[in-house]
Amino acid sequence: MAAPKKGRRPAGGQSRPGRALALILIAMVALTGGMFWSGHTTPRLGIDLAGGTSITLKAKADPGQESAVNETNMNTAVDIIERRVNGLGVSEAEVQTQGRENIIVNIPRGTNEKQAREQVGTTAQLYFRPVLAVTNGAPQAAPTATPSGSASPKPSATPSGATAGEKSATPSATASTQGRALTEALKAPSPTPTGSASPSSSATPKATGTPQATPTPDPGTAALEQKFTALNCLDPKQRTAAGQGVKPSEPTVACGEDAPGVWSKYLLGPAEVEGRDVDDAQGAFDQQRGMWIVTMDFTDGGSKKFQSITSKLSQQADPQNRFAIVLDGEVVSAPSVRQTLSASAEISGSFTQQSAQDLGNILSYGALPLSFQTQSVDTVTAALGGDQLEAGLIAGAIGLALVIVYLVAYYRGLSLIAILSLGVSALLTYVIMSLLGPAIGFALNLPAVCGAIVAIGITADSFIVYFERIRDELREGRTLRPAVERAWPRARRTILVSDFVSFLAAAVLFVVTVGKVQGFAFTLGLTTLLDIVVVFLFTKPIMTLLARTKFFGDGHPWSGLDPKRLGAKPPLRRTRRTTAPAGPVDPKEA
Repeated sequence: MAAPKKGRRPAGGQSRPGRALALILIAMVALTGGMFWSGHTTPRLGIDLAGGTSITLKAKADPGQESAVNETNMNTAVDIIERRVNGLGVSEAEVQTQGRENIIVNIPRGTNEKQAREQVGTTAQLYFRPVLAVTNGAPQAAPTATPSGSASPKPSATPSGATAGEKSATPSATASTQGRALTEALKAPSPTPTGSASPSSSATPKATGTPQATPTPDPGTAALEQKFTALNCLDPKQRTAAGQGVKPSEPTVACGEDAPGVWSKYLLGPAEVEGRDVDDAQGAFDQQRGMWIVTMDFTDGGSKKFQSITSKLSQQADPQNRFAIVLDGEVVSAPSVRQTLSASAEISGSFTQQSAQDLGNILSYGALPLSFQTQSVDTVTAALGGDQLEAGLIAGAIGLALVIVYLVAYYRGLSLIAILSLGVSALLTYVIMSLLGPAIGFALNLPAVCGAIVAIGITADSFIVYFERIRDELREGRTLRPAVERAWPRARRTILVSDFVSFLAAAVLFVVTVGKVQGFAFTLGLTTLLDIVVVFLFTKPIMTLLARTKFFGDGHPWSGLDPKRLGAKPPLRRTRRTTAPAGPVDPKEA
């Protein structure tokens, strides 16, 4: 007689449910404890539920550089805008691409919402340009007019090397000085004054009655000087259009606000340093001097550029010793330079805490590879979001109630296992969503709520598959305890295949879509994974334990496993083969 093979559990063998239940219980306690320890006991709500502002930005490139609007630059811009907004303390802002050239910025309602909206709109590239001339913001009557009443550039700050808190001197350059500075920047020849004497071949100088011919000024220089003279910084349209379409390598004009409603206009040289050359910047309070300052650290390449430009500027007189920090075509600061600077610099002056932090934030996160135009700004009220959330929760409650009614009516006692499993799945989903908010910035929006509602049906489907497999085994005439174990392998394969298809659909939807639809896909994928965890570590072990009870094991009519109601066959029995005895056969028996 052959010995039975070892190492393989018989089909009717019992598993050890206690281990699986202990594992999921430990996981639930650990996750719940982590949720309370983190202080985030509720899921973070998206903008459509919590209220806030949604801003749509459209990327635009300079003429001839349309190829700059690509996936790499868009992703870089998303990262910079997100860090810029979150640098204001709006830690729940959402920034993501939509299509090829749009970026969606969702700013939930909060204390810094207004300030974040202002800085999101400031999305152009950041440049450091030398100041050639500066005067008050009103247009001059003629190119030869002398600027008067010019205000100190905002915020009247000076880099380290200047006297702490020193105000920038009021510029006294005339329009002709501005023209000479611009001419020098463009390397155009300076005109020779009319009426100059010309030497003759004779020893005695002979005055000529005709002026000496002068070189023709560069038309570009004259046009830029005229533009600077006519610029009216008090007009918002002119301020916006002042630096549009100007390459970094070309001089330009720009406006800067010194105080609310007080503007100065600047004649600026080509950009010497770009915003991307700034490694880090922040506003800080100097305890020794009792004032707010802005500190800057440059990259290796930026240090060399900054050292070169500050070396030149430190030898110039005011206002040619200043460099303008230009963002979105506007001068946000124009400090003067007193000494050569390199890897790090300090901007000091009449800063307030807010202005120092704003400037540091702009310098840190202002180096966008593209410029953007605001397409739309939509405000969502908290009341509207609350109504939508209430409607979504009601819909979910109705769906869950219908599922429970069906389970009770059809499966009777088995519905208790399904309801407990749904409760465990709901608890894990809630805790994980609460933890994912501060961890990865997950926000529960309306599509995500819809994904959770759809997941109720997916989870209930897994229970039904397992219950029906058990019933099939009972119909074959087996008792409940072996039926539970024999039904599990086939049910397990079906559940895994079904959940894999659902998870694959959620993953594809998450990759190919943007915006709020990703919330639906993420929630659907998360709940699908949790369905596998709950079925393997809770539903099946609980079923194994309950199968050992008299109520379920004896097939009580209300257990949902009554063999008579299921039309079970008689118990399976093995047939024995008998061997005929050797010898002659009786003809009568034959």
